[in-house]
Amino acid sequence: MALFEGGMPGAPPPSFARATHLFADGLPAPLSAVPSFDDIPEALHSGGAQVPGNGHDRPYRFSFYSNALSATIHARSLSELPADGQTFAEMFSGLAGSGMSSGTASVDPRSAGAAVSGDPEGHTWWLDVLSPTDEEMKMLSQVFNIHPLTTEDIQMEEAREKIELFRTYYLVCFRSFDQDPYSPTYLEPLNMYIIVFREGILSFHFRPTPHPQNVRRRIKQLKDYISVTSDWISYALIDDITDAFGPLIQSIEYEVDSIDELVLILKEAEQSDMLRRIGTCRKKVMGLLRLMGNKADVVKGLAKRCNENWKVAPTSDIGLYLSDIQDHLITMTQNLNHYEKILSRSHSNYLAQISIEMTDANNQINDVLSKLTALGTVLIPMNLVTGLWGMNVHVPGEGSDGNYAWFLSIIGCLAAFAIIGGYTTYKFMVR
Repeated sequence: MALFEGGMPGAPPPSFARATHLFADGLPAPLSAVPSFDDIPEALHSGGAQVPGNGHDRPYRFSFYSNALSATIHARSLSELPADGQTFAEMFSGLAGSGMSSGTASVDPRSAGAAVSGDPEGHTWWLDVLSPTDEEMKMLSQVFNIHPLTTEDIQMEEAREKIELFRTYYLVCFRSFDQDPYSPTYLEPLNMYIIVFREGILSFHFRPTPHPQNVRRRIKQLKDYISVTSDWISYALIDDITDAFGPLIQSIEYEVDSIDELVLILKEAEQSDMLRRIGTCRKKVMGLLRLMGNKADVVKGLAKRCNENWKVAPTSDIGLYLSDIQDHLITMTQNLNHYEKILSRSHSNYLAQISIEMTDANNQINDVLSKLTALGTVLIPMNLVTGLWGMNVHVPGEGSDGNYAWFLSIIGCLAAFAIIGGYTTYKFMVR
């Protein structure tokens, strides 16, 4: 049973009739006005100066798109979304309120007429929420009849990527990453939760991300050629998240090729930074492999539902787009695995080359030490002979004045021993 079913043609849907009541007088206090900035996570303003706790400096946390409106509505709280004199039921149904001011976004009469005529896919809405609070999640769950398990997954920031089908919607959990290279959380996982109804879509994320803006820009460019349905918006979000990995994988490919070529030809003085480059690149590859995870399986499961008789599942046309995304994901994963193998081989080659250089250095040291050992072998016996004749030992020929025959004989014997010992050692080392 779809969200809008059960109502008379031209009358507001029952769920939005309840939404009008809940968003009006019965709205809890934290949502009836602009929420406190203290409830917004620190990640929203971690990169700049401290944002004041009140005023108009708070970031826009709610973005409402509708193909019945000429522009996207951005608001800081739920209460700021409707225009003056417009109810939430009229805003989600694509109808202009009785008291709407002339400065608000205009309503497309064709889309509004489709909503009144009862065509659920003739008018599509999209509410994107950044860092929803517990009160906001409770209110949205009541209004859109979201299952408690879905609400719990979003509030607990469930990291596992999956697709779940419920009675009136299906949930897609898909992970992206922080794309700001100057952010301290660069490349960290960013969870995107997409709740797709037949009439519209709710998306939630807990850190700023460019994906919703990219999809809205894509819709603006292609709205004259495609039918913008809730299934197409969910596909476009998944496709934009997948495309975000492309430039990063391309840069990794260039780095891997450079490392693979330089690891064996760099001189010893130029290799000091190579190990760090290999380690940094492998860290990026492993991080991307973790982010890719089971994305292909999730998209495959979602595409499979398109061919089954599930009322809330996407149509078969969207299944063709999802199959294309699946092919891209499989190719990216295979490329990353290939890069990891190349880096592992380059790492082994680098360590092998370092080992060879250390072996050569050890061989040179051993050669020098062997020469010093040979020299010591020749000189030590000579010192032994001369050391026997101390001051208290009678030296041969000591009493003969002016006669150096004994002295010269001893020197000649030592010289002959040195020559014979050196020649013998040289022959032994050469052999």
